[in-house]
Amino acid sequence: MTENGEYIFYADESGDHSLMSIDPEYPIFVLNICCFRKVDYCKRVVPAFQDFKFRYFGHDMVVLHERDIRKQFGPFAIMTDPELRHAFLNDLSDQIAAARFRIFSAVIDKRSVEAELVQENPYALALRFLLEEIFKNLRRKGVQDKRHFFVFEKRGDKEDTDLELEFRRVADGWNSLRKPFQGFNIVFGDKKANSTGLQIADLTARPTGLNFLRHGQPNRAFEIIRPKLEKIGTKRKMQGGLLAYRPPESI
Repeated sequence: MTENGEYIFYADESGDHSLMSIDPEYPIFVLNICCFRKVDYCKRVVPAFQDFKFRYFGHDMVVLHERDIRKQFGPFAIMTDPELRHAFLNDLSDQIAAARFRIFSAVIDKRSVEAELVQENPYALALRFLLEEIFKNLRRKGVQDKRHFFVFEKRGDKEDTDLELEFRRVADGWNSLRKPFQGFNIVFGDKKANSTGLQIADLTARPTGLNFLRHGQPNRAFEIIRPKLEKIGTKRKMQGGLLAYRPPESI
């Protein structure tokens, strides 16, 4: 049996990957994959976020969802109180800043993509590029063949099936490195599972996209995660613009 690796990866996206209808207010697709050392995740990250939830809600069943927080839906209606909202957002920002993890991110500007020339949707392009970057990072550490798990949130039977097929196709060797990523495995988690890693991935995706769209404008949420990623240049694939990020240091 292949040895389990020391890292765990959680993924989430911002925006939709359709090229048929592009939202002029948010014409991009973002895929973030957050990498944690399992020891840090278990001993530091998860307990810190559980403590945060108990302090604000009295229980830990709340799922930290960026859109719900922003819109003050559900349990986040408490943020209609300006003082509480200020404290909550500051505390949440501190939790994310202190958490030990790195971000691999791909931002695709769908306005740059000529749909009739693209054989893959933006999700597939972003996924393949990020898996390649992660494999190269693991290879530099000599642990690329250990078992590593990538956790994605369930979206629906068809969407999950399509994503799993694309993931396995890349892992089987359909990538720019022309080699299989033998240790890569995909796992789906329901939002109700209340995964801290999936929630952190969700909280980081939209700020990355807004930094791309409104570059130069204040974006506190992105400034908090900026130390966890860096721009590695613009890639152009199949007539599409792909802006990619990787962690500022090897994972």
